[in-house]
Amino acid sequence: MVVATLAVTLVGLAKGGLGGATALFGMVILSTVLSPVQAAGILLPILVIMDLVGVVIWRGQWDLGILKIMLPGALIGIGIGWLTAAMVSDDAIRLIVGSIALLFALRWAWSLRGPKAAPRPHHAGRATFWGAVSGYTSFVAHAGGPPYQIYTLPLGMKPTTYTATSVLFFTIVNAVKLGPYFFLGQFATENLLTSAVLIPIAVLAVMLGAAVVKRLKPAVFYPVMYVFIFFVSLKLIWDGLGAF
Repeated sequence: MVVATLAVTLVGLAKGGLGGATALFGMVILSTVLSPVQAAGILLPILVIMDLVGVVIWRGQWDLGILKIMLPGALIGIGIGWLTAAMVSDDAIRLIVGSIALLFALRWAWSLRGPKAAPRPHHAGRATFWGAVSGYTSFVAHAGGPPYQIYTLPLGMKPTTYTATSVLFFTIVNAVKLGPYFFLGQFATENLLTSAVLIPIAVLAVMLGAAVVKRLKPAVFYPVMYVFIFFVSLKLIWDGLGAF
């Protein structure tokens, strides 16, 4: 329960606006002690509640244009995840989540080199592709943040607009996932009871994350989180490769 509390707190901070690194780190932590599929099943009801809180906090500040070009791809990715869920082992999912986490950390490290790039314009093809990857990885492991960020971060939005758009995007994605997760049997009584216990912590974490975003620049927080996620990703990749 201590690990689950830490994981939900980190995801809640991300939902409040502190970025995908914290959410992915929370999922990674939970996947080290539970089956990734069970971890995803426990987190989904909590994510839906956190999404609703985030929508209220950031209401009206999102960019609907991004949603229009990314959501169709996300729905395709969710569908692929649903159809292939029974074919993907826990170890394979650990390998997927670990690889995404590693690439995310390395991408951040690479971005520290050289001058800041100019904002990139919208591109329907890239938006559909990364939307689909985000939908798939969100479905199998609640790790849709990194693919989503690969497309959206280079757009150079204001922090508030970026946060609000991210919150609304994943609110819709997580709502769509409820049906497939139900049919896959991931809402067992034990999982739902665990989710219910953790929901108050999740709501407080979302509110805290939003408060931090509105008042502070997390210049120290982000590097620490990326270093953590780098080492945890290596463990997940090691565990996943061990099965092969």
